[in-house]
Amino acid sequence: MPDRRRVAVVTGGGSGIGRATTARLMDDGFRLAVIDLVPELAPSVLAIKADVSDATEVERVVQEVLAEFGRIDVLVNNAGISGSAEATVCHETPIDEWDRVFAVNVRGPFLCTRAVLPVMEHQGEGHVITVASVAGLVAFPGRCAYTASKGAALQFAKSVAVDYAAAGIRSNAVCPGVVATPMTQWRLDIPELRTAVESRIPIGRVAQPDEIADAISVLVSPRLSYLTGAAFVIDGGWTAL
Repeated sequence: MPDRRRVAVVTGGGSGIGRATTARLMDDGFRLAVIDLVPELAPSVLAIKADVSDATEVERVVQEVLAEFGRIDVLVNNAGISGSAEATVCHETPIDEWDRVFAVNVRGPFLCTRAVLPVMEHQGEGHVITVASVAGLVAFPGRCAYTASKGAALQFAKSVAVDYAAAGIRSNAVCPGVVATPMTQWRLDIPELRTAVESRIPIGRVAQPDEIADAISVLVSPRLSYLTGAAFVIDGGWTAL
């Protein structure tokens, strides 16, 4: 008999939130494909090396996933970067660094979503989840490119929700606060910086990747079939202050 389990594609699934999400969705019974620059780090059925900002590579990946599984039910646009130390306030951010951040954080979700939408339309259903950030809702000081890119990613998720709801496709954004991942660990390893970060979070600590993965697991559940166009904020109460 054919395998009727749902299929999820997770970008940036080799570490941090992406790796935790891949493991969580596998536990939920999904068949998993991971797109990453270092895919062998991901716990998945199908791991593919690709750059999400490269249109040709993204199209190739989607065809590989379809050849392996025959369908795509969920896309998690998780791959993202914060930019180097040079990506700071606007007038000090090099143009090429701005472009690099937007290539991964905005162009990446656009290309991946664009590639899977015809598949989901043909199926008559699908769900795109874009991992944005609370930086898409409130500005992170000194991180102009990152803040702007996450705001764009959030609005992109809303745009997809509006345009494809009639096709049975949902689109939502997950907006984490500070999460203990390789991207943030350098800051959290400095006691005074960690204290400064956690002092602004009502719960009093940063999130773990598994906690964001749990939220994504809930979002893709059939129990929330009416939810689309939402910004699912998971920040320990930070933006409620």
